[in-house]
Amino acid sequence: MHTSLTTTSAIASILMFGGGPLTRFGVILFSLVVGTGLLVSICWEVLDRWIKRTRGRNWPTVSAVVGIVSVTPVEGIRISSGAVHDWPSYLATLTYTYRNPEEQIGDYGRKFGDKDEAEAWADSYKGKTVKVHVDPRDPSRSVLREEDL
Repeated sequence: MHTSLTTTSAIASILMFGGGPLTRFGVILFSLVVGTGLLVSICWEVLDRWIKRTRGRNWPTVSAVVGIVSVTPVEGIRISSGAVHDWPSYLATLTYTYRNPEEQIGDYGRKFGDKDEAEAWADSYKGKTVKVHVDPRDPSRSVLREEDL
């Protein structure tokens, strides 16, 4: 909600102090700026997903045990049909331990739109053994990949 008010205030300031009536050029310029912001946001998310999908793929694997699971609410704004909505989402986190050669700790998070679904998913991994990829140069760095769950 706070972001919507900030955005509305910014737009009102631009319109009020813009130096006159809104011109066609102003509308086009504003649309280009907003469109560029949305495009950068979408590209950033795609790049982030690609990095997470490929990171650690070729690292050696070790067995780890999921010892702690948690679900926390995450505030976020999603844009659909030109409207801004505040949808609740929940981050389910699996915290695991592994030995390589000393005991190490890592975690894996996944977002859900429903709290009960997030809790059920997280609880299903509590106490389970999973395969994690460990950075050969730094054994304290590990990645639990989605396809290894």
